[in-house]
Amino acid sequence: MTKVFPDELLIATGNKGKFVEYQSFLASMPIRLRNLAEFPVITEVEETGMTFSENAILKARAYARQTGLWALADDSGLEVDALGGAPGVLSARYGGAGATDSKRIERLLEELCRCASGERRARFICVIAIADAQGEIASISTGKCEGLIAHTSEGERGFGYDPVFIPDGFDQTFGELPPEIKQNISHRALALQGARSFLMSQFQSTA
Repeated sequence: MTKVFPDELLIATGNKGKFVEYQSFLASMPIRLRNLAEFPVITEVEETGMTFSENAILKARAYARQTGLWALADDSGLEVDALGGAPGVLSARYGGAGATDSKRIERLLEELCRCASGERRARFICVIAIADAQGEIASISTGKCEGLIAHTSEGERGFGYDPVFIPDGFDQTFGELPPEIKQNISHRALALQGARSFLMSQFQSTA
């Protein structure tokens, strides 16, 4: 028996930049996307996992159970080879509690200041978990984007570490590249392809 596509899907993020990317990528799907800002009394889920996958699963389960909605949650971050894989799962907290994107970038560039271009290999990783309305994990997908860390921050597009990440095959940062390019090659876009394929295979619109 074919399941009916749920009317709503919670995108479990408070990051406006992420939510906009999800809206763009899932725009053709017959579903209303909700975000955490619409649930002011919801309890924030602490990211206690040791891996991106563990954190994505924690959030998807918890937010689905709190809202009674299907929930899509991700955990993503930047791994830099010269830093032993840091900042990794701590990417959003790199530079200390309350640090801005610019402060996190500043710290990253300071730590890599002695590294030549060939020593600045890095990758963005994104893991997306989807939980049903009861909080059971239904799908996990992963995306990875390889590249280099630039010597200076360039561009104002995107968010997070975008202004210092140069994806392989390009000579500009995500902060400089047009959004339509990022939407095709980014770690989140690649993980979303898997998530979207899962949703479309499991549900059909009744429209």
